[in-house]
Amino acid sequence: MAKSFWLINSNRSEVKRFIKNDKSIDGVFEYMFIDTGKIVGGLENKQPVMTSTVSVEIDLAREIYERLLSKGWRKIEKNWNLKKS
Repeated sequence: MAKSFWLINSNRSEVKRFIKNDKSIDGVFEYMFIDTGKIVGGLENKQPVMTSTVSVEIDLAREIYERLLSKGWRKIEKNWNLKKS
């Protein structure tokens, strides 16, 4: 599976996941999926509830990613499926 990149908004209520569509056809525009999710409980032990997915060209996905960062969204690592020791 393709590497995903996660952002979280400043009040920690919403996340966005950016992931490359690895089923893109050669010679055709590359696309990324942008998933949006709501945080229910805490991110430490429950994954977000994903509410929507859009598919956009990679250049547009980069623009959206950078725009969100400039508006206060922060990069995060997916950690809610990790087993606690």
